[in-house]
Amino acid sequence: MPNAAVPESHYADLPNGRIRYHEAGSGPAVIFIHGGGPGAYGFSNFSKNMQALADRGFRSIVYDHPGFGESEHRNIKGGMFDAMAEALLELMDYLELDKASLVGNSLGGGTALVLALDHPERVDKLILMGPGGGMPVHSTFPTEGIMRMATFYDGDGPSIEKVDRVVDLLVYDRSDITPDLIEKRFEAATRPEIVAAPPLAGQVGNTANDLWRRDLESLPHETLIIWGAEDRVLPVDMAFQFQRRIPEADLHIYSKCGHWAQWEKAEEFNSLVADFISNG
Repeated sequence: MPNAAVPESHYADLPNGRIRYHEAGSGPAVIFIHGGGPGAYGFSNFSKNMQALADRGFRSIVYDHPGFGESEHRNIKGGMFDAMAEALLELMDYLELDKASLVGNSLGGGTALVLALDHPERVDKLILMGPGGGMPVHSTFPTEGIMRMATFYDGDGPSIEKVDRVVDLLVYDRSDITPDLIEKRFEAATRPEIVAAPPLAGQVGNTANDLWRRDLESLPHETLIIWGAEDRVLPVDMAFQFQRRIPEADLHIYSKCGHWAQWEKAEEFNSLVADFISNG
């Protein structure tokens, strides 16, 4: 974990359960939407980005998906991305945000896509960082990274070693991965209510999560797709269908980078995203 100070937690009591969120800065709203690995939660995934965007003149918001971090579990009917997009829309209504730019990684990218498809008027710019819901051109899928996440709670249950094995596949260079980060993710992954209802249970192979089957051509938003060339969770050849089918999409691929572009390429990522939101 970097030495960024953890901002004050806020809690939104929404129609379908409580959501924990953090925010900083003022200006156009940017919502950071985290991925679905065990132990993931909003600020942990975007601790290198939230304040950086606030310092550049944005109202930065991060939150925990339902069933992650300190947000309450929800029963998922249908697809994971649809359920998470519903929660995000509820949070935007609670925060009285008519519109926001969305920065979504993995599960968060799929969540951002669904919200943009179902409620295009609520989304300004769309930044998709290794988003879920795609189909690779030639890579084997599901990947080893997906399977390590999906089976994390199986067998003998969660462990520090399993967390380390998941995180190992999230990055190209793990030199910044500290024991403290692994321990914090383990703590978050083993909260009793999360162990009782693992967020990804039953979602691998659920065709409701195949966002590539949806009408991506209808998206009107300026879209920035970001991918790590060495992504071992959602391989980079998934990017090309998104880029081809979303009319206003540009693609940026980082070399020597895994699934966590916002972490491994933080300075470049923050500048790229801020410039894109400001100037397109």
